[in-house]
Amino acid sequence: MIREDAWQILCEYTTTDRMRKHALSVEAVMRLAAEKYGGDIETWGIVGLLHDFDYEIYPDLRHPLEGSKILEARGVPEEIVHAIQCHAPFINPEYRCDMDKAILAFDELTGFVTAVALVRPNKSLGEVEPSSVRKKMKDKAFARTVLREDIILGAEKLGADLDDNIRLVVEGLKPVAAEIGLNP
Repeated sequence: MIREDAWQILCEYTTTDRMRKHALSVEAVMRLAAEKYGGDIETWGIVGLLHDFDYEIYPDLRHPLEGSKILEARGVPEEIVHAIQCHAPFINPEYRCDMDKAILAFDELTGFVTAVALVRPNKSLGEVEPSSVRKKMKDKAFARTVLREDIILGAEKLGADLDDNIRLVVEGLKPVAAEIGLNP
């Protein structure tokens, strides 16, 4: 699968700017994670780009299972469809490889780090430190829809330190900062 095809699928099913920005963010972070973990950068990026493509039509427990059916019908490779399912631990997926674990580790964390940066005076990723992210995670009212337990579970499954994951997200977002409304 090539990125242009994934982008077309995303745009067909995802109409809001907020969700497209999230997709671009997770794509960028997954690309950097692929470099770190020795994965295929394009494949990991496509997983990040498409992981929530169906969320606007299935914003409930049917996501991402119903979306998987759409992707399968379009001939999306099984490893991508499976990895996308892995960002939803409530469906109890089998985590077969680092890509499967990484989408769980970085999906919610990417959204959370973005939220932390957006409340900084300069909206700058350079102002986001692991300690400030951890502090905000304790505030249940801040970015209340972000599933903190998925952030923790993802780090555990990946065998990674949460602070290292936070740093990776910050660095991964810098190339797309302007597109998602942040400063590097």
